[in-house]
Amino acid sequence: MTILPVYAALLALLFVLLSIRTIRTRHRQGVALGHGDDPAMLRAMRVHANFAEYVPLALLLIYFVESSHHTPWLIHLLGAALLCGRLSHAFGMSRTPENFRYRVVGMGLTFTVILVSAAHILITALIP
Repeated sequence: MTILPVYAALLALLFVLLSIRTIRTRHRQGVALGHGDDPAMLRAMRVHANFAEYVPLALLLIYFVESSHHTPWLIHLLGAALLCGRLSHAFGMSRTPENFRYRVVGMGLTFTVILVSAAHILITALIP
């Protein structure tokens, strides 16, 4: 069994939790479509959407790294960093007032995973 599916499954669970949170906020605020100019609804939607914007690309890149038969510790490091980053970002962005430290750490970890994975793929392709 490969390593990445475990992290993908954990991130999928987090995605479902963020989805449920968004649905509950929508119900509580009485907003059927969009954000209805409600700050709580907009915040819940953006936490959920930000996850959906970054995680698929990061998982795809980690998959390509794993496919190159690189050492398992790198896949664990990338997967754990992505998971921790997304948890941190969601936590920080969900607070009112917002806690920017968690959000910054979350985006930093997410960008690091994307950049390290992309660099690994390019280096592996250019230097066989």
